Amino acid sequence: KSFKNVGEDTKHVDNHSMWINPHNTDHWLVGCDGGIYETFDAASTWDFKENLPVTQFYKVAVDNDLPFYNVYGGTQDNFSMGGPSRVETDHGITNADWFITHGGDGFESQVDPFNPDIVYAQSQYGVLVRYDRKSGEELGIQPKERKGENAYRWNWDAPLAVSAHKKGRLFFAANKVFRSDDYGNSWEVISDDLSRQLDRNTLKVYDRVVSIDAIMKNGSTSPYGTIVAFNESTLEENLIAAGTDDGLIQISEDGGASWRKIDNVPGAPRQSYVNSLFFSQHDRNTVYAAFNHHKYGDFKPYIFISQDLGRSWKSISSNLPSRGSVYSIEEDHIDSGLIFCGTEFGVFFSPNRGGIWKKLGAGLPTIAVRDIAIQRRESDLVLATFGRGFYVMDDYSALRNVENQTKTQSEIYATRDALMWESSKPLGLPGKSFQGDNYYSAENLGPEAMITFYYHAEHDDLKKKRLKEEKKNIKEGRDTPYPSYDDLKAEEDFTSPQILVSIEDIEGNVVKNIKKKASPGIHRIKWNLRFNPKDPVNLNKPSFYNPFAGVTEGTLVQPGNYVARLSVISDDQITSLSLADTFAVRPLKNNTIAIKDREEKVAFQQEVNALSAEMQATQRMMREVNNKLRHIDKAIMNMDGPLDELYTMVASVKSKSREITTMMNGDRIKSRLDIDQPPTPGGRLGWITYEQKYSTADVTETHKMSFKIAKEEFIPIQQSVLNLVNIDLKNLEKKLKDMGAPYTPGRITDE
Repeated sequence: KSFKNVGEDTKHVDNHSMWINPHNTDHWLVGCDGGIYETFDAASTWDFKENLPVTQFYKVAVDNDLPFYNVYGGTQDNFSMGGPSRVETDHGITNADWFITHGGDGFESQVDPFNPDIVYAQSQYGVLVRYDRKSGEELGIQPKERKGENAYRWNWDAPLAVSAHKKGRLFFAANKVFRSDDYGNSWEVISDDLSRQLDRNTLKVYDRVVSIDAIMKNGSTSPYGTIVAFNESTLEENLIAAGTDDGLIQISEDGGASWRKIDNVPGAPRQSYVNSLFFSQHDRNTVYAAFNHHKYGDFKPYIFISQDLGRSWKSISSNLPSRGSVYSIEEDHIDSGLIFCGTEFGVFFSPNRGGIWKKLGAGLPTIAVRDIAIQRRESDLVLATFGRGFYVMDDYSALRNVENQTKTQSEIYATRDALMWESSKPLGLPGKSFQGDNYYSAENLGPEAMITFYYHAEHDDLKKKRLKEEKKNIKEGRDTPYPSYDDLKAEEDFTSPQILVSIEDIEGNVVKNIKKKASPGIHRIKWNLRFNPKDPVNLNKPSFYNPFAGVTEGTLVQPGNYVARLSVISDDQITSLSLADTFAVRPLKNNTIAIKDREEKVAFQQEVNALSAEMQATQRMMREVNNKLRHIDKAIMNMDGPLDELYTMVASVKSKSREITTMMNGDRIKSRLDIDQPPTPGGRLGWITYEQKYSTADVTETHKMSFKIAKEEFIPIQQSVLNLVNIDLKNLEKKLKDMGAPYTPGRITDE
């Protein structure tokens, strides 16, 4: 009977769905253009569900910032924004790492290639701003009509481009093209209306011209007859192209002084939306174009190439799925044959300019890829998806070696420089720390080397092969014969071959071995730039995750050149594939006080690791001794005959064990009484490890001194343990055997 507005001060707008708790009508869930919100007090306050990675990005751009580039884009009704491609923390890329560059519906952003602090962002209908990343200020720079000029027609998603040829130059387009040479402070109109200039009120919607009152055709939809695609050649300053929403391509070879119209590309639907235009970075005469006809109910891919600057065209849709409109095109800056396209259902690459396409689907959901950007320095492929946010394929350079043919030999691809640093923990602990499960954290590429290789051979898993054949027989109604003894034994003895990647320093010392199942195709392994840990092997897994326990990993290696070598492990043999690649490990240099002697630091950490491993091994030996003594106590009681001599020997071993344990771990009774006692060697070493393992700073004099003391005090303890194990315990176990005692764990039964 009556309604009133509720509080939405901190909630997004454009509501679409709502649930009201039938048992508590103050409790609602509301879905809107901003995501999902929850209220427990009938909209007085709201909780935003910030861990749903479902952002709809229209466009993507990248900068050249150091040490990590940033990713920018415009979202459906959630502003334009930017954020890091990588971070130095151990928490992944969080919501707090992102920043807003402009409000409204966000569309194409661009970044000055010479200054990453100058960002251009826009909202719907060409509302363009220049955003200052340092100050956070934005200045409106949208071109305005000249005196007496009709209002410009801006598309919902107006094309924007920053020039690679001249600092401060950028292009923008409505129904006309604009150029600025002073960072958007002033604009020159460099074209007339480049559209067909059709009267949209005479066009049919479905099968007839509809009434002015029938739909919001002229209210909430984009004006018709606008430029929707634009590109400047990276090879030639004055070579530019524009595409319109009514199917025209216009090319200018003189910076906009004159334009050549291209209409009715053979194979493209008439008046189809020109979604993307792209000049080749290798040949001035080569142009790519993608048409999108989904507004007419046609979801076929339309992608074309011209090698004579638009005078003739050839379809390169080839084997792209017949359903899946094409939105975007990109070309590799090194390999002229390698191109990418984003479609309604994913991203594809072609090694031969569209002769054949293959989907890049690993890790990417089936989603509309609206735009693609390539970060040239890193050879990263960055995608803007409409519903799953941004995706990055780190270092796609191996695709430059892919050809449309079967490889008969394995191959290792060039590894890009690996940046090395110690990840910080501003939240106090790794991962999400104590922030709760609703704290959003995206995957991050940390300090690691990515080693990519192709393995050519296929190894049949005998059991899987038999089961596959049996499944086929069952499906076709045939018998499934029992395997022979030899066949079944061969299955039992079969071990899946493994690829062994060995990382060597420049002197040939192996610092890391990594295994991966051997199967045909392109593989990638990641090395965390650390030595192998020297801790005693422990196959027991903890029953719960303890964030305070840390992880078992070595320390960072010395910066410099390293070699990755490939071998295959098969039939208990390691065979070299004679494939190797040399790559560099470079420090990030993000310290306020720069390290003076990195070599000394690494050497010291290796000494600490080695002594720590010795201490842990000694402690493990003592636990094994005490475990043996518990079993020996039980075994003695199960013996026949006098026990006097055995009890004396056991008491002596136990006494020495307690004495050694006190030397290693300190006096427990003194600790209970709070009586002062010197630090133990293990305690000293534990503090040294805790204080400096995850730092790239120089070794402190305090740590050097404490390590020297720990090492001096540990040596006699270690010798005492060895004497206990090799002499006292061994004599006791021999006596047990001679007297016919039951077997106890670890006892050697023969001399």
